[in-house]
Amino acid sequence: MTVTGAPLPERTLVVWCPDWPLTAAGVGADEAAAVVVANRVVACSAAARREGVTRGLRRREAQARCPSLIVLAPDPARDARAFEPVVAAVEAFAPRVEVTRPGQCALATRGPSRYFGGDEALARALVEAVAGVMRARPRVGIAEGAFAAALAARATSDDDPVRIVAVGGSAAFLAPFPVTAFGRGDDADLLARLGIRTLGEFAALPAADVLARFGLEGAAAHRLACGLDERPVVARTPPPELAVERVLDPPAGRVDIAAFAAKGLAEELHQRLSSQGLACTRVLVEAETEHGERLARLWRHDGALTAAAMAERVRWQLDGWLAGTADDADAMPTAGLTLLRLVPDEVKPDNGRPVGFWGGAADVDDRAARALARVQGMLGPEAVTTGVLSGGRSPVEQVSLVPWGDPRQPQRPGRPGEAPVRADGRVEVPPWPGRLPAPAPATVHRLPLPAELVDAEGRPVRVTGRGAVPMPPARLRVGGGRWRDVRAWAGPWPVDERWWDGTAHRRRARFQIEEDGTGVAHLVVLERGQWWVEASYD
Repeated sequence: MTVTGAPLPERTLVVWCPDWPLTAAGVGADEAAAVVVANRVVACSAAARREGVTRGLRRREAQARCPSLIVLAPDPARDARAFEPVVAAVEAFAPRVEVTRPGQCALATRGPSRYFGGDEALARALVEAVAGVMRARPRVGIAEGAFAAALAARATSDDDPVRIVAVGGSAAFLAPFPVTAFGRGDDADLLARLGIRTLGEFAALPAADVLARFGLEGAAAHRLACGLDERPVVARTPPPELAVERVLDPPAGRVDIAAFAAKGLAEELHQRLSSQGLACTRVLVEAETEHGERLARLWRHDGALTAAAMAERVRWQLDGWLAGTADDADAMPTAGLTLLRLVPDEVKPDNGRPVGFWGGAADVDDRAARALARVQGMLGPEAVTTGVLSGGRSPVEQVSLVPWGDPRQPQRPGRPGEAPVRADGRVEVPPWPGRLPAPAPATVHRLPLPAELVDAEGRPVRVTGRGAVPMPPARLRVGGGRWRDVRAWAGPWPVDERWWDGTAHRRRARFQIEEDGTGVAHLVVLERGQWWVEASYD
């Protein structure tokens, strides 16, 4: 479908690095590996795909299809840091490169294409330049608009990594793609239930009817299906007074220090835009160093950037600049950062947010976020934390506390003096059989409390190799306090973890002990001959 009278979007080139989270993690070409988020595969290697592993597959089913599958935890900061050399290589062809996400970036082809002798020559030169800084060849697609160009890049192959859509042919190119190409699961399911399965079928619907039925998001998706630019026509270059900056004195040479300043800048920029009824869709991150070096990078988001999303992207970029790899040492700053600036490079009218299901404004979350950011400003970034489900068998392992505003990535704690992850940085996600059942304890001790558990004769309670208790518990003392008689007890529940790994092997037995007279119960564990209290029940 072609919209009469609508101007063609700008020709756009998209560089896509397949399976980038695995490439950034250092996974070899012949290794079967997958990145799992919320128990679902979000990225997998070519070797894993040959074994039947696909995106969206449940972790247990993926491991059943490929028993040797290496399961990795997501690490957006690592992905962005490793992607910086690729962006620097692309930036040699055009000064304004948009980073859509780690592993994919875009640029306008109008100037570079003329300089290199056409779209084909430009794309081939980019493939060779990017292949020189990464272990695999990237894919390149060129079409009208970033959406069509991204799908063109994904329609390539290893033998021919370039796909160029003819001028004016984006609508016809997009027509056979399924509606799942939008990446919006709920919308795609709704369209499929209505009998609309391809982008061509969706584009054939009248735009006015789509707007009435699906709202603004549906109208934007309809424009994409028609081969038009996904960016709103009303997007404009913002006035310079909206930019925010902060002088870093003393200069920041560490990512966490600079990222903490970026949080406040992102909040300030978001408030300035909101006061004028604007939302940012593309932000320019700029920095200056003590040696006069100037660094800049564009980050784009599919939709309006919230303060938290903006701060997250700034942190990724800072991680790429300050903690870069040796491959891009020439592009790294040689001194600490003295200035950090955020420029809203592209804005659009803020169409508001929907109210809550039972009424009430959705901006309550924004106000709470601003309050937490102010508390962090007064007490430090580690003073405000949020809980993230991590998985594990004991209560202390099932929830990780991460600073507010940081990526909500779980980190499974280990024993004191033991690294929580392997030396190669890979985290294996176990299925957690034998985890503590409900109800959950009311108090979880971040550091287990030392305890003593003895029988009626005063001898320490022991557990045999077969999980038997020769003498029942009679008295308990926690943290060197008073001895308490044991009213009731349950257990033991033995756990033998990672028996194949000599470093991470743990063997322990858990009990539930209720004190007589106080009504307090404890979750106690015996490990290496020492009793510990991990949690308590009220």
